[in-house]
Amino acid sequence: MKRLEFIIVVLLCAMFTQTVSATSFTVRHGEASLSIDSQEATVVKTAAGLLQRDWQAVFGRKLRAGDIRPRILAGTVGQSRVLNGCGINLKSLKGRIQAFLIEINKNGDLVIAGSDRHGTAYGLMELSRMIGVSPWEWWADATPVHKESFTINDFKTLQEPSVKYRGIFINDEDWGLMPWSYKTNDPARRGIVGPKTTERIFELLLRLRANTCWPPMHECSYPFFMTKGNREMAERFGIFMGASHCEPMASSAAAEWRLRGKGDYDYVNNSANVLRFWEDRVKEVARQDVLYTIGMRGVHDGAMQGAKTVEEQKAVLTRVFKDQRNLLSEYVNKDVTKVPQVFIPYKEVLDVYNAGLTVPDDVTLMWCDDNYGYIRHMPTAKERTRRGGNGVYYGSSVKCVDACHGGHIV
Repeated sequence: MKRLEFIIVVLLCAMFTQTVSATSFTVRHGEASLSIDSQEATVVKTAAGLLQRDWQAVFGRKLRAGDIRPRILAGTVGQSRVLNGCGINLKSLKGRIQAFLIEINKNGDLVIAGSDRHGTAYGLMELSRMIGVSPWEWWADATPVHKESFTINDFKTLQEPSVKYRGIFINDEDWGLMPWSYKTNDPARRGIVGPKTTERIFELLLRLRANTCWPPMHECSYPFFMTKGNREMAERFGIFMGASHCEPMASSAAAEWRLRGKGDYDYVNNSANVLRFWEDRVKEVARQDVLYTIGMRGVHDGAMQGAKTVEEQKAVLTRVFKDQRNLLSEYVNKDVTKVPQVFIPYKEVLDVYNAGLTVPDDVTLMWCDDNYGYIRHMPTAKERTRRGGNGVYYGSSVKCVDACHGGHIV
């Protein structure tokens, strides 16, 4: 069965595999050192900074640098010199995605090894959780309890996510997150969800081992990629930026078309300007982690303009797929099958898909609820064998991230 490629929800967890070793790691009065290679990826350094902050909050002192025992040795397999001679068998991480191994070696060192940059970052955040820091420490005022000592005995854990992309869609931000952001946490012009707010959201996602975000996209909000500092926050926290069913190519049509589009958002009668709208964004974010939504609907949550019948819409979407993938091949990766892409047959687009629309096999199909809690299509046996796999996009009425309701599964 093909694995689920995407999931966007509010709370996330990984699958656990745990075995036993025969040593202990003991910290007294917070005295310990942390070793991380300077060549590690940005998200690993971000996680190390959070662990340092958490250590200070729990023990009242910072982790030290150098060869001071007890030692925490953290790194990414194949990239980190810190793991050379660490005394741990790292073969179990081979071939895994975003996985981490935490184990105590015979010298009493705590080794945190990641299969890739995300795995290493999640391993560091797992240590924060183990010393008593909740992922919700800021959002829920979950103040860590002070400790004088910390010991783990006979411990080894290997963890990896069962879903490749996991995160949240910040939807219906009009009444909660957006006004709170520009009025209090990130004072700026009306409609701005700025980098200070984005940093808090992305920190929560990293602590929850999420790696995906669809940003605010209503007309009331200033666009994510046009807000200074937001892109940098996504890089810091290892977040893949995506977009919802009506926001293809990392372009928020509802919020951005009036700012940088020309004419009607219509691929039948104005395709050159619409394509340029997408192209400008792809060129801008080509070196960033992006999950590209492909296809097209209307501005915001409506059917596409210029095509009335299902057959007409199918013809337009076939052309759109070709043109969008040409952009990805030109600016992101010549092998377009290596660029993460998702197609979301939401509302009327599901009728077009059922009418025989051909979606490239490497593109993930994301199945949606109908706004009443019912998913209208589940993957068939044939769809489950697709190279791109399948995902789920699910909306709930439960409020999240301070009055943003719309935890969505992808």
